[in-house]
Amino acid sequence: MTQNKRLVACPTCKKLVEFSTLNAYRPFCSKRCEMIDLGAWANEDYAIPAAEKDNDLPDELTQ
Repeated sequence: MTQNKRLVACPTCKKLVEFSTLNAYRPFCSKRCEMIDLGAWANEDYAIPAAEKDNDLPDELTQ
């Protein structure tokens, strides 16, 4: 049985890498690219948008 290799672009450097369990850093190509991405999240360069509603805040914060 022949399996096709699934190649994906590393999110950091865009190098094509195999997306498989053999790649410990998937979807990244290396530990370096993985750490660059983690640093960007920690630096808040990336964010997941969320809408805050006034009624979600405790009463003492809405005064």
